Amino acid sequence: MGFTDKARNKVDEMTGVAKERIGDATHNERMRSEGATQQDAARARQAGEQARPAGRDIKE
Repeated sequence: MGFTDKARNKVDEMTGVAKERIGDATHNERMRSEGATQQDAARARQAGEQARPAGRDIKE
């Protein structure tokens, strides 16, 4: 995973945090859930990319 991918995941995660907080403040359930989903997706991509090298080590 390159620096660009890591940065993009972090931006997506922070955007999700912002959406979730704005949704909480405005009582907008749709925006809150979109933010939570965006955070989860960014975290999952990050975890998946970190797991790939570990899987290669096991295979070799």
